[in-house]
Amino acid sequence: MDYSKVASEVIEAVGKDNLVAVAHCATRLRLVLKDDTKVNQNALDDSADVKGTFKTDGQYQVIIGPGDVNFVYAEIIKETGLKEVSTDDLKQIAVKDRKFNPLMVLIKLLSDIFVPIIPALAAGGLLMALNNFLTSGGLFGAKSLIEQYPNIKGISDMIQLMSAAPFMFLPVLVGISAAKRFGANQFLGAAIGMIMTTPSLGGAEKFWNILGYHVTQTNYMYQVIPVLAAIWILSHLEKFFHKKLPSAVDFTFTPLLSVMITGFLTFTVVGPIMLFVSNGITDAIVWLYNTTGFIGMTIFGGTYSLIVMTGLHQSFPAIETQLLSAWRNGSGHGDFIFVVASMANVAQGAATFAIWALTKNSKTKGLASSAGVSALLGITEPALFGVNLKYRFPFFCALIGAGVAAGVAGLFQVVAVSLGSAGFLGFLSIYAKSIPFYVICELISFAVAFTLTYMYGKTKAASVFATEAAIDTEEATEAKEVVEANEAAAPVLTDETILSPIVGSIVDLKDVNDPVFSSGAMGQGIAVKPSEGVVYAPADAEVTIAFATGHAYGLKTKNGAEILIHVGIDTVSMNGEGFNQQVAQGDKVKAGDVLGTFDATKIAAAGLDDTTMVIVTNTADYVSVTPVAEGAVTKGEAVIELKA
Repeated sequence: MDYSKVASEVIEAVGKDNLVAVAHCATRLRLVLKDDTKVNQNALDDSADVKGTFKTDGQYQVIIGPGDVNFVYAEIIKETGLKEVSTDDLKQIAVKDRKFNPLMVLIKLLSDIFVPIIPALAAGGLLMALNNFLTSGGLFGAKSLIEQYPNIKGISDMIQLMSAAPFMFLPVLVGISAAKRFGANQFLGAAIGMIMTTPSLGGAEKFWNILGYHVTQTNYMYQVIPVLAAIWILSHLEKFFHKKLPSAVDFTFTPLLSVMITGFLTFTVVGPIMLFVSNGITDAIVWLYNTTGFIGMTIFGGTYSLIVMTGLHQSFPAIETQLLSAWRNGSGHGDFIFVVASMANVAQGAATFAIWALTKNSKTKGLASSAGVSALLGITEPALFGVNLKYRFPFFCALIGAGVAAGVAGLFQVVAVSLGSAGFLGFLSIYAKSIPFYVICELISFAVAFTLTYMYGKTKAASVFATEAAIDTEEATEAKEVVEANEAAAPVLTDETILSPIVGSIVDLKDVNDPVFSSGAMGQGIAVKPSEGVVYAPADAEVTIAFATGHAYGLKTKNGAEILIHVGIDTVSMNGEGFNQQVAQGDKVKAGDVLGTFDATKIAAAGLDDTTMVIVTNTADYVSVTPVAEGAVTKGEAVIELKA
């Protein structure tokens, strides 16, 4: 690989003036750009040395490959004059330059807080579902199971207790998770949650008399929004006191003051306001559900996957938790959002399976089958972004299927009473009497989405799959021809001995002060501490890379070994000063021929190490790559044995 050429291609494709910062990891260049739309994507796609590109977290990433990426990065830094930064620094730059979106920030915040506690809520929810089986009448006859079998009532009561606890003391769980997210002490967050749910709170009918001001003893069991606000206040108070208090008293008084002030503000101001907001949101959703009925459910079902595309669905667990808590408290109707999500996920999975049936492309078939199963189990992103949006029409067919099924679910008032997997397994979270209707709705969702997608694919989109099949056939033929040509042209690897290109003393590669080489990321080999400044050819070979800076050479031997000789560590920064290159790319050399010279005193003056690495970059092609030299080595002495 011509690193300078690849670097120039990347710079030209993204735009030199468009580059803000660049870093690299083991395989990829990581770029922060002013405007991603200015990238010449076709140029990068057509480059033989670029393995792929993608965008994530404000970074435009270019896949180069292990080892090579280090040298391409160095060339980019040299050509652009940009400052070298770490990947962590680059993340901060990307965040700083990203446009602020308050809605997405809120969604990310809620997701960060609720995802860690979902296992506890799911456990409680499934226990709640199990108890529904035991206590619901009409499911296994006119009487419930505990009425038919009184001996199991104790089991039911115990399950009831275990299922209620995570929701009853939800503020404690939220307090722990929110404290971690806001940067507060998690145990103080738990303490605030406990304070807000302690059983000794008298409720609305009792109050504290504080200097003539009556503070209601509100119990915040089952609540989410009030505790989020309280923990946010706690985090700021804790950080403030950590800064202001002397270390001698910080340990004692920071927790004391933070908890006391937060608790007081929670019961007097924040809690009542946030409780009003929380109840208002829940009441509004319930009102909408009660008012619009199946029509609202149809619209919601037909748009849910669009919401998933934006990431807005990440905020739903907070609302669902409120709905479930209200139901658990005897004042709500249950979680209809879960039902809609289940219909949407199954519909997208069904559309994906229809594509599996339509396509002749083996890669698409493999992706569709795995993504389809994932969607049916509640994880729909692979199906959405990997298959359905690629073809577009399956996505919209799935929206129709989800809308129809959600509407039917609304007619039968199907609701969930616990969190769970929003898919075929979601029946475990459904109110017991509604399970048969839920299953019917899931089947409707699957049938409508699959049928519409398959029929459209067979008629209106038939040419898409015909063209796809033709391209696949052509590409397969071309690939076969390329493989055959490469096999015919490529040398057959044989056992080979690599000679020392440097006079000096052997250094174990793992002891080299450069992780790129010492880790073996570039391949196996040896290092030599030079005693003279001449670089010799280590075998009969062709020069594949001859850096203009003269600090490194790439060679391919007649037996197929690919050798990298890198003089010194970070010597690329010398820009050729002290190096004299005597060969060019494409030259044929014999073992012992001089490739170039270098001045060790100038390397030392630059504050750099002249240890020279001799690396077999195609190590993976060999059974073994074994260093065979120790101590001092001279020109032409065997240093590496290769076994093919």
